[in-house]
Amino acid sequence: MRNLKALFLPLLLVGSLIGFDNLHAAGDLTRRGTALPDLVLGNAESDYSMSQKEYQLETGKAYQLKVIASGQKEYAFQAPEFATSIFLRKVEAGGVEIKAITLTELEFEDAGEAEIFFVPIKPGKFRFFAKGLEGKGMLGHFVVK
Repeated sequence: MRNLKALFLPLLLVGSLIGFDNLHAAGDLTRRGTALPDLVLGNAESDYSMSQKEYQLETGKAYQLKVIASGQKEYAFQAPEFATSIFLRKVEAGGVEIKAITLTELEFEDAGEAEIFFVPIKPGKFRFFAKGLEGKGMLGHFVVK
């Protein structure tokens, strides 16, 4: 058994030097995100509509979510528990790329859109909502497995 261990360590070292350790890596997984259905806040029929009420996600998989405000009302999109359970790569809004550690709120005073690029790192069920409008039906969930 000792001889096997003595042989294994040098083989492991040589293997890592020639790149065996990269066999499973297929690039930066955070850069190949799956586009989720857009989350549209408000529409012509109702100021309080929300196009999606649930998103099914997996830990370790990259996603991009476009949040679109119709301009019917002022909307403040929040997902506080979810924001602390993801790796936030960036947010794009109005031709600007924002890189931050976490996201507190996307506030839309008029019609507009923002795209969030992230990787869930913690499983659970996390709510998202338009602040102050949850009672009007503007509440949904990210379900992360």
